[in-house]
Amino acid sequence: MTDLSQKLQSRHINMIALGGSIGTGIFLASGYAISIGGPGGALLAYAVMAIIVYFLMTSLGEMSTYKPSSGTFCEYSNLYVGKSFGFAMGYNYWLNWAITIAAEISAAAIIMNFWFPEVNSAIFSMIFFVLTFVFNIFSVRVYGEVEYGLSFMKVAVIIVFIILGLIALGHKPQFGTSNWHIAGAPFHNGFLGFLTVFLFAGFSFQGSELVGVAAGETKDPKKNIPKSIKRVFWRLCLFYILSIGIISLLIPYNDPRLLSQDNVSMSPYTLIFQIYMSHYAASFINLVILIAVLSAANASMYSSTRILWYLGKTEQAPKLFAKVNGMAVPFAALLVTALIGSLVFVSSYVGNGVLFSYLVQISSLSGFIAWFGIAMSHYKFRKNYLPTHGGVSSLIYKAKFYPYAQIISMIFILFIIAAQFVTLNSTSNSFWSLVMIYSSVILFAILYCGHKIFSKK
Repeated sequence: MTDLSQKLQSRHINMIALGGSIGTGIFLASGYAISIGGPGGALLAYAVMAIIVYFLMTSLGEMSTYKPSSGTFCEYSNLYVGKSFGFAMGYNYWLNWAITIAAEISAAAIIMNFWFPEVNSAIFSMIFFVLTFVFNIFSVRVYGEVEYGLSFMKVAVIIVFIILGLIALGHKPQFGTSNWHIAGAPFHNGFLGFLTVFLFAGFSFQGSELVGVAAGETKDPKKNIPKSIKRVFWRLCLFYILSIGIISLLIPYNDPRLLSQDNVSMSPYTLIFQIYMSHYAASFINLVILIAVLSAANASMYSSTRILWYLGKTEQAPKLFAKVNGMAVPFAALLVTALIGSLVFVSSYVGNGVLFSYLVQISSLSGFIAWFGIAMSHYKFRKNYLPTHGGVSSLIYKAKFYPYAQIISMIFILFIIAAQFVTLNSTSNSFWSLVMIYSSVILFAILYCGHKIFSKK
């Protein structure tokens, strides 16, 4: 048996997409973004990135509604762009999320040290890894319910934060707008500051495309996918842009506390909640961040397993990975993905974590490569495939602004990938740092060219 089940409901899809995007980027580093780019630079960067994400989500929504698939844009890349492009895209995306499992589990162990500094973090890592694996062993419905619960808690905290922030603004002179008139504001560090935050915003929004991975296991995808696409985008914009707006009005961009990305006590969420929760705020936000990280690990395990299942089903990987058990879970794909994740995790304890940091860097740009694949696939889908398969009238859900949205998205994504060099050059001149940053791009090129050569032979 090689077919997945369709047990995910609309509410599961909504939370899976939200859960993939809401993490430390909003709880810890949103304040850092304001400190680097200023309140205006941070808001503008996230707003522009939100528009790009909207274009990508609607493109993915159109293709996922037309042809639901757990191979998601990897299958669309294969069908509409080319087999070599799809092959490279599939392995790029699988490796990206397999490595991310280890990164998230390691982060969860570090978070636990906030409460238990005397306990070896490897113990927590092992516990969380086993839990994440177990959540994915059972029916996809179990995964959906776990992800729904974890994501619901994150969303609830963000909503409470926004409400408390608005209340706090009512007690600030001129609603805190004076923070926008401090020397250097609203655009701190000029274009370089904006560019740095823009790149950071891109990483923060990554994971929203997971709704496409779950499309193949969704009940009534032609109805639920478009609905989820619309809801998820507006919620992400509301959470990120409104949160950054509130933080910028309550805390000056030059407050040194905002410069910390890894200290939960300095999180802007902690600073705001302290007004109402006193010294318990740091522990509360730390718990929320732990939930966010575990949710991301859960989503990473799920998505990477489904991509490997797709590669097996399309004979781009051993057929063993295409087999599913009695609960319609691709267990072999899950086992190998977990094994890769565990090996990457072990590397964090070898050589002071140098290998681990390299592997995480390899996956860092993989998400942008995947986004490029979505835009390119949709452009080719509309231009070459659809005219001979029913035309635009056959679409149940239509993405807006074709072809301009797809072209603009591809240009911006290529700009993001190239701009990594600018920010790297401003902080380091190391050749190996450059290679490390662009490892995922190099790997994608090797996979693409290798498949081209092998296919011809």
